[in-house]
Amino acid sequence: MYFGVFSSQNTDKTPTASYKYTQEFRSEAEKVLNTRPAPAKPWPQKRIKAASHEDHQSRVGGLRLETAAVRVEGLAVNYGSFVAVENLSFTVKEGEIYGLLGPNGAGKTTTLKVIVGILEPRAGKVEVYGTSVSNEVLAKSQIGYVPEEVVLLDSLTPREFFEFVASIRRLDKESVNSKLERFASAFELKQYFDTPIAALSMGNKQKVAIITGLLHDPKLLILDEPLIGLDARSSKILKELIAFHAKKGGAVIFSTHIMEVAEKLCTRVAIINKGKIVGQGTVEDLRRLVKSAEGSLEDIFLKVTEQEAGMQDIIKALEEE
Repeated sequence: MYFGVFSSQNTDKTPTASYKYTQEFRSEAEKVLNTRPAPAKPWPQKRIKAASHEDHQSRVGGLRLETAAVRVEGLAVNYGSFVAVENLSFTVKEGEIYGLLGPNGAGKTTTLKVIVGILEPRAGKVEVYGTSVSNEVLAKSQIGYVPEEVVLLDSLTPREFFEFVASIRRLDKESVNSKLERFASAFELKQYFDTPIAALSMGNKQKVAIITGLLHDPKLLILDEPLIGLDARSSKILKELIAFHAKKGGAVIFSTHIMEVAEKLCTRVAIINKGKIVGQGTVEDLRRLVKSAEGSLEDIFLKVTEQEAGMQDIIKALEEE
């Protein structure tokens, strides 16, 4: 497959101008996603009406949600004798950005790998838009996945890798060219299109993984720590893309350790600890759960995961000379 807009003769490697205002980031995001070429089986891109609800909820929160994008019931996963996830259940609806939070080893990545069909659970049921994940082709065709540990074909260039992915997914050449033009400009990746992936920085590899996850116009985005390695500009654009995807009726499952990002971006969050959900809902719901009217999501997280006790003593001990 030949991508004319990114042919090797294309010598235009002028980086895009720096972005100074939030509106400019939002404009860039909308420019990337607003004009979607119709996929083979188009999905309805209805705008979801949002109710007023604090800062970010004015945009993506308090949504009137109807159709389940993901349904997880009684999920259980073992690694040998170690129980990674036990009796996990939750639902993610259209137009929702669902945050999956938890300490290291809580079971977040394991849960996401089951949803995308990488891991087989010991028990439980997982559906994506009403389709069991055991129906791999249909389920995976609706998912855009960015893993926590990005694995790419290092011997290829980004151009060759995107060509490979597009051919595997049987994507329309013209549509792919158009999307790559917008994505590469938005993430300032154009100048690296003919550089071997092995020579790219961690951040640029992450950009390749993100674009790959968006290339086939998926209804569901599953993003496992997607901000790792990204510079501030790219992080901002990705967050706007996520919000815009939900605004158009798509669904997002977003795993992160950055509490401030989850608090501003997510419609609802689930906090996992030791393989079980210990808190779920909006930030306001979780504040009521821990009986804290002013607590940040970070404070709530530490309380429900039972990590708050002794925190001040640990910090004080580290500060001693």
